[in-house]
Amino acid sequence: MSTSVQRLKKLQNKKLWKPEEIIQILDIEYSRPPQQISKSPIFELILTVLSQHTSDHNSGEAMHHLLKVFPTWQSVLNSPVHVLEDAIRPGGLAPTKSKRIHQILKDIKRLQPDFNLGFLADEPLEEARTWLTSLPGVGPKTAACVLLFALGRPALPVDTHVERVSKRLGLVPLQMNAEKAHILLEKSVKPKDVYAYHMDLIQHGRRTCNARKPKCNQCVLIKKCPRNGVPITFLS
Repeated sequence: MSTSVQRLKKLQNKKLWKPEEIIQILDIEYSRPPQQISKSPIFELILTVLSQHTSDHNSGEAMHHLLKVFPTWQSVLNSPVHVLEDAIRPGGLAPTKSKRIHQILKDIKRLQPDFNLGFLADEPLEEARTWLTSLPGVGPKTAACVLLFALGRPALPVDTHVERVSKRLGLVPLQMNAEKAHILLEKSVKPKDVYAYHMDLIQHGRRTCNARKPKCNQCVLIKKCPRNGVPITFLS
């Protein structure tokens, strides 16, 4: 038995919320939207890269500008990187993201000349994840976003909100890095519940379990929350 699985079983023996209980409670609290599968993995991949370290609004604006300037993915590769940089500037970090997107598309073109990543829907989940993370700058969260939102596969994206809330709830060790947290959390959630868990914890992290000022006195999960890592001023 792996160390991660042993750690998970040890955590589950404590009186903590189970993922399905969290989903049931937070669904009522936040009215989770139904899952809509885009069936466009390359679109989801580029959008996720644009979303890094910025707001949904800004990344959406950047994607809108990108699609307006470039009618095809091939046209992105045919243009100088600085043109792509100008197109995605509303999303922030344009110099870095433009180079990354250009390299990702270059690698995809080499591997899949038609830019069609639909084959990932039929690959074993771990093989699909490995293929995506082999691309430059694509980590576990980005790969999981593509698999979940574009293909409806049970890969759990662990962003800052999901990671923070899960750690405060005691579902993963406080000092565990994000990559290991991805593995541990995904194992703890039933495949059918992955989307719900991801969306509910994001809403909870944004609206209640904030990074700096968590609203513990308003939290619907406070009953069995050990509040690991919560700033000391909010523990009274």
